[in-house]
Amino acid sequence: MIDTLLAINYFQKNLRGFMRYPAEETAEKHQRILEQASILFRERGFSGVSVSEVMQATGLTHGAFYNHFESKDDLIAKSLGDASSKALASMKEAEQTPETMQQYIQDYLTEWHRDDPGTGCLMTALASEVAREPSVQPSFTRHLKGVLASMTAPFAKSKKRNVRRDAIHKISSMVGAIILARATDDPALSEEILTQVRDALK
Repeated sequence: MIDTLLAINYFQKNLRGFMRYPAEETAEKHQRILEQASILFRERGFSGVSVSEVMQATGLTHGAFYNHFESKDDLIAKSLGDASSKALASMKEAEQTPETMQQYIQDYLTEWHRDDPGTGCLMTALASEVAREPSVQPSFTRHLKGVLASMTAPFAKSKKRNVRRDAIHKISSMVGAIILARATDDPALSEEILTQVRDALK
């Protein structure tokens, strides 16, 4: 009887351990899908990426997709939210002082950012896409408001007036500069755009 109880107790303890791994593995796969989808969407747009391509990039089967998301629209919304959360978390570090925010702005307006849309700012890559996707506009709006809050935070105690107006101007200049620098096929002009906006925002 004692042996039986010990065996049951051992089984129950190990069963809890075995059950924990599938949940962890599922969460890890879910995050991989979100990250790969976010990269591909930023590189090629929502309509330029299929569910199959996202799943192939994660090394998972197409059928596994529906264990994680209801539809492609669901994936778009959740990947946008995930990318937004990470971007805003990064900005939290930059908003500590005016100097750290200034460095963030200068780093944003660089060639590496221009040349790597897949891991760059989601606004530069997806704003025009979002304008045609009403279902994800609320998520995008929340992100933009979060960026504005971070941009104004270092200057909250400043005596400068129109801090919010200045933040909107900076964000618009930064996003526009990256979009234009990516769009032109003239390397010299692309570089000039980045340089001039960097200098203007110092």
